[in-house]
Amino acid sequence: MTCQFRCGNACAHEAGNDSGNTYFGDVVAQAMSRRGVLRAGALGALVAGAGVAGGAGAVPALADPAGPEDAALRGGGRSGLSFAPVPPNTDDALRVPGGYTSSVVVRWGDPVLPGAPEFDFDNQSAEAQAKQFGYNCDYVTLFPMGRDRGLLWVNHEYTTEALMFRGYRGGATATEEQIKIALAAHGGSVVEVQRVKGTGQWKLVTSGRRRYNRRITVHTPMKFSGPAAGDDLLKTAADPSGAAPVGMLNNCAGGTTPWGTVLTAEENFDQYFVNGDKVPAAQRPYIARYTVPSGASSSSRRFDRVEERFDLAKHPNEVNRFGWIVEIDPFDPDSTPVKRTALGRFKHEAATTTVARDGRLVVYMGDDSRFEYVYKFVSKDRYRPGNDRHNRRLLDEGTLYVAKFTGDSPAAELDGSGKLPSDGAFDGSGEWIPLVSGNRSHVDGMTAAEVLVYTRAAADKVGATKMDRPEDVERNPVTGGVYIALTNNSNRTAAQVDEANPRASNKHGHVLELVEHRGDPTERTFAWSLPLVCGDPNDAATYFAGYDKTKVSPISCPDNLAFDRDGNLWISTDGNALGSNDGLFAMPVRGKDRGHLRQFLSVPVGAETCGPLVTEDQRSVFVAVQHPGEVDGATPDSPASRWPEGGEGQPRPSVAVVWHSEGRKIGS
Repeated sequence: MTCQFRCGNACAHEAGNDSGNTYFGDVVAQAMSRRGVLRAGALGALVAGAGVAGGAGAVPALADPAGPEDAALRGGGRSGLSFAPVPPNTDDALRVPGGYTSSVVVRWGDPVLPGAPEFDFDNQSAEAQAKQFGYNCDYVTLFPMGRDRGLLWVNHEYTTEALMFRGYRGGATATEEQIKIALAAHGGSVVEVQRVKGTGQWKLVTSGRRRYNRRITVHTPMKFSGPAAGDDLLKTAADPSGAAPVGMLNNCAGGTTPWGTVLTAEENFDQYFVNGDKVPAAQRPYIARYTVPSGASSSSRRFDRVEERFDLAKHPNEVNRFGWIVEIDPFDPDSTPVKRTALGRFKHEAATTTVARDGRLVVYMGDDSRFEYVYKFVSKDRYRPGNDRHNRRLLDEGTLYVAKFTGDSPAAELDGSGKLPSDGAFDGSGEWIPLVSGNRSHVDGMTAAEVLVYTRAAADKVGATKMDRPEDVERNPVTGGVYIALTNNSNRTAAQVDEANPRASNKHGHVLELVEHRGDPTERTFAWSLPLVCGDPNDAATYFAGYDKTKVSPISCPDNLAFDRDGNLWISTDGNALGSNDGLFAMPVRGKDRGHLRQFLSVPVGAETCGPLVTEDQRSVFVAVQHPGEVDGATPDSPASRWPEGGEGQPRPSVAVVWHSEGRKIGS
């Protein structure tokens, strides 16, 4: 059920990436000496004096780690984590450690806008849903407004119509009103929240003006900005300017900007369209690269029945208007969301920003599909604190890069089993390969606009490394290390493994850490290692940064990542292949506890753990409990979950908050 509604059964089809990009096993025919190659077995291997390769696709030999800087990041620091882990379970509840409490903040259908009715499962309407909290909640972030009040932004990734409507049999037979409700349940919500009596608990503000509350849907007017705005590839009959798209779809993870806006990531947009095979011949290879379905009834939802724009036989460019990072100002409910074309178009999972030492803004992004790539954007101009007018142009001009990872072990030692190579670590070096800078393309045969609209094809051409579903990408606020969640890839064969993706049939996933040259996020070279290779700790094919595996929690399918103020890594999971419910896990990434992973919470039956968000004061952690009860065969008349209401209630995707009962910081 999850596969059908979230991504249109993407894993049941051929992977979109059939490029000839080499795997590490094809590149390395003999053992590589570790001399001259940057090692990243322990976090923080910074490099001094490494040069940048001249040609795109070339990976330079880098100098050995710089001693003092390396030592400073390898050790030191207290994790502050001391909770007793939640054991794996299949309970239909949100389970938290002893000493902690949880509550639901907001649920699908809760009123958001003035005039919104209370939720009534058996009497839904599109008009009501457009004013109510949307369906499957994913990315969560909080914008403080003083100590005890804030604005909560939440993505609504997709809809599970089989659990939303009684008797649902698919988009071809659904009523038009059901399709319109589903359309309105996508997008995002801004809701005002307040802290409860100085604790770590938060709840909705339900009285007063609530002037900031807002719903973003598939019908919200938006605009394009950046180099591709107005290009012919973005023009439609309804928008001949190519500058005014309408709505956003399948928003998964995201990020925030230093000037207080949210960046929300459009992901599996392809599944909503029909007749991908009817676009002009020149466009078909690109349509295929984004796995857009063919045929008149190829979409399970059939949005085309109520809105013609989803039929590509009639509007072939409409699909190009989705798959972007969208910037939204939560403090201005009248503002127009902006799709930032300079950040490229693919199945975006995240958009994590950081300000480099020289003031330039850097954005890290993953493309969440099998054998896809990791990207970053570096702005041309520099961030100016307090100058919003200037800062809001930073995401319109800069250089978009894609990552190439090179391992440092002989190919013969990578057999797909997950066994560590003889040097004791999966690690190596890499390069960020430029794709486009402003209006200048770095990819032969493609214009700048083509690179930005067909970013996957551009990355194919420059030889980027095919990864195991790169999802969230986050930067550690303490060490500066960059972490990438690689959720899984059961389709990778033993012949396709490389050191950055070392297991065949990788059903449990892994986490990669990346340290850029001199710790500078604007640099083009980096070191990388795998501190976490997920699965059952009793399985020899797992790795927890060298920590004693008898003391760690099992983990499967890392998805969203977050850091607390102490630099501990928090990992939410999606699709636990070990038979237990998904959950949220915490792991120190430095010091003697590096690799000591523990499960902090588990979500109800059929649910995925999204978010997560550890507040700046570390007194609260928010999680989005997405698709509770989403189990094959479940229906409203025979639900697999009753969370969050219990009793005879229907499962409702919700955002929950967890806090320590005695007011201590999260994880203690």
